[in-house]
Amino acid sequence: MKRRKDMKVGFIGLGIMGRPMAKNLRKAGVELIVSDLNQEAVNEVVAAGGKAGSYAEIGSQCKVIFTIVPNGDIVKEILFGAEGVASTITAGSIVCDMSSVTPVESKECFDKLKEMGVGFVDAPVSGGEPGAINGTLAIMAGGKEEDFEALKKYFDILGSSALLIGESGSGSVTKLANQVIVNNTIAVVSEAFVLAAKAGADPVKVYEAIRGGLAGSAVLDAKIPLIVKRNFQPGGPIRINHKDIKNVVNTAHSIDVPIPYTAQLFEILQTMKIHGHMEDDHGGIIQYFEKLADVEVKEKE
Repeated sequence: MKRRKDMKVGFIGLGIMGRPMAKNLRKAGVELIVSDLNQEAVNEVVAAGGKAGSYAEIGSQCKVIFTIVPNGDIVKEILFGAEGVASTITAGSIVCDMSSVTPVESKECFDKLKEMGVGFVDAPVSGGEPGAINGTLAIMAGGKEEDFEALKKYFDILGSSALLIGESGSGSVTKLANQVIVNNTIAVVSEAFVLAAKAGADPVKVYEAIRGGLAGSAVLDAKIPLIVKRNFQPGGPIRINHKDIKNVVNTAHSIDVPIPYTAQLFEILQTMKIHGHMEDDHGGIIQYFEKLADVEVKEKE
């Protein structure tokens, strides 16, 4: 895929998700200028053919700019800080934020950039590190249809599905709903398998027995094979999910939506934080339930 010089793409945020996403864009021939606080990550993408640049350089040289960073405050600093992207960005450009933030933060970015004649799409993703590596992410977007369509060729590289949900903030709301389902499912699966293990059942055989029925799910298939091997290397760290569920709670309370299950889930994640598990994969939520029952869910020796 050849790009004219005026079609350079900026990519800011080269963490667990962003690094493989940027590399997939490069692999597809997209001319990239990248930035991250982690110089090692920058060097890796530069070695794949990208170019390093500051936020301001990305703003001035790129008509399409992607961001994927830990939270909304960082997004706003990258865009609107003294030497941020918006200090040099030109009208007609599009910023696509793929971070998990609140809909209020997304709308704030949309409104500020709109005043500059710049488009903004909130397009968080689901699929974790494996989806980022394989280019199979599910992308949920909010913003103007013409901006979404302009980004679609990049979304097709990064994911297996991309859908415009509605106006600005809709993508972020959809991501919050996604996180409610994923994290509560992990918690319920954890509770069930702790029960089975404490009763003496082989968790691997329990998994094999139930995965084909109504209890089967993508979450079950993704997490139990890792849990029974005690592998909590992060694909989606508890740290990120703790932040996302806090955003869910705050957003729900702001619009008078009771969320009793998710409120309890946040307290579980808060307990994981206190006990030093923030860098574990979110499948590590099971350790909360294991501690309560004094049992480990693992392969039989």
